[in-house]
Amino acid sequence: MQALGDVDAVVNLSGASIARMPWTRGYRRQLLDSRVAATRTLADAMNQVRRPPAVFVSGSAVGIYGDRPGERLTEESARGRGFFPDLVEEWEKTSHLAPAATRVVQIRSGVVIARGGGMAPVRTLTGVGLGARFGTGGQHWPWISLHDEVAAIRHLLTRSALAGPVALVGPTPATSDRVTHGFARRMRRPYALRAPEGVIRRVLGEAGQRLLLDSMKVVPVRLQADGFTWTHPRVEDAIDAVFAA
Repeated sequence: MQALGDVDAVVNLSGASIARMPWTRGYRRQLLDSRVAATRTLADAMNQVRRPPAVFVSGSAVGIYGDRPGERLTEESARGRGFFPDLVEEWEKTSHLAPAATRVVQIRSGVVIARGGGMAPVRTLTGVGLGARFGTGGQHWPWISLHDEVAAIRHLLTRSALAGPVALVGPTPATSDRVTHGFARRMRRPYALRAPEGVIRRVLGEAGQRLLLDSMKVVPVRLQADGFTWTHPRVEDAIDAVFAA
């Protein structure tokens, strides 16, 4: 437990993948425990050293807001209702077990536009000609490029004025149709299919609803106010960067 005695900062991104479906009762427990247990273990370790880390950047997610079509969501917005908002709230609450001397930042990340991760299924389906609009396609998907996700975390490690929840999303909100069509455009594949909302709910259950159909127009107010600069300010820029890498 003394391993953190000479550490200046701790970044915790642990957690079972939300992209695994379906969310059975057992897997819901794993989603929660994998996040809360790791966060509590790190907080306990920080409390047992003479000089705790100056900053603890703890994982979180935009899922705390729930389905909020038509709303502009910021760090000041109220949490939503349901399993996923409950999970994220418990995750954030556990991070506050860190020592009082440690600055705690909860990074509410959107889906990271990268080769793998949450966008891997979209990229795979698009690559074989099955690019599709999910539901109406008008729901907002909070997103951020992999480069900007890492850059924002580095930014938060040194900005002593920032603590508490910080939204890690791109500065230009995008609908799910804009994201999925952006992949089809960049991959030069057809984009003529549509996955109806009812089919998504029947086949994928709550996970499909939360990940594909929920709408969250999240704006990164605190990062913008602190002077952070995005390398990829539009989702099209982030998608292009995936294929340019």
